[in-house]
Amino acid sequence: MDKEIKKKLVKNWFKILQEIICNEIERLENNKYKFNKTYWNRNLSKKEGGGEYRILKNGKIFEKVGVNFSEVYGKFSKEMRNNIPGAKNNPNFWASGISVVMHMKNPHIPAMHFNTRYIYTKFGWFGGGMDVTPCVDDFREKKWIHKELKKTCDKHNKKYYTKYKKQCDKYFYLPHRKETRGIGGIFFDYKKNNWEKDFAFARDVGLTFKKIFSSIVMKKNKKKWSAKEKELQYLKRGRYTEFNLLYDRGTKFGLQTGGNIEGILMSLPPIAKWK
Repeated sequence: MDKEIKKKLVKNWFKILQEIICNEIERLENNKYKFNKTYWNRNLSKKEGGGEYRILKNGKIFEKVGVNFSEVYGKFSKEMRNNIPGAKNNPNFWASGISVVMHMKNPHIPAMHFNTRYIYTKFGWFGGGMDVTPCVDDFREKKWIHKELKKTCDKHNKKYYTKYKKQCDKYFYLPHRKETRGIGGIFFDYKKNNWEKDFAFARDVGLTFKKIFSSIVMKKNKKKWSAKEKELQYLKRGRYTEFNLLYDRGTKFGLQTGGNIEGILMSLPPIAKWK
């Protein structure tokens, strides 16, 4: 398949998924709270793409949720070329993706993150995944989340879940704290074995994320919580902030390629605390 057709198909899917996820979030909020939409351009004079980020704040369920779509292209800086596969001798690139971060009002509902992306240099590859960060332990919920992720992975390859769970645990780790960010999930990168199969997998991960967050919200959104549990949530958000500013690849990639600052930092919670 022609690489331009691949890019178009992937970009269109990310836009569709942005719409699906935003519609579901607004439905959960009984359509009383809506997303604010912002369109941005990477480099207006050179026309190097851009995107649309959507933010919903102070909902009844979602304290802050961002759903970001982007499609950018151009040339990598000299500093980045050696770190990106296929860019060492040719700095031209194209990238598109969707990123979602949810911070909830109710401390019993975990913070959730999802992203999938497709990057093209001399060749193309998929990356992404999802992870969950609770501040109140719920071992039954943790078991259910991982069961759903395994079910999705097994549809495509029986080895995926074990491999991508391990990669998630390794990636979403704060070495300076010697602790994981949350209860894990799955994470994959540089996936370029079979384009059609890889694309199908990326789509399924997105739809599984929608199922997971929707199910958790509907189950827990009316659960009572205490001031002590809210304080625990603020402290956990502090850890979340540390990871996203110090280690997150998507944050670094966005900043290093001239992405929209507000869209990149949408992952930061509205309120966080440190001891």
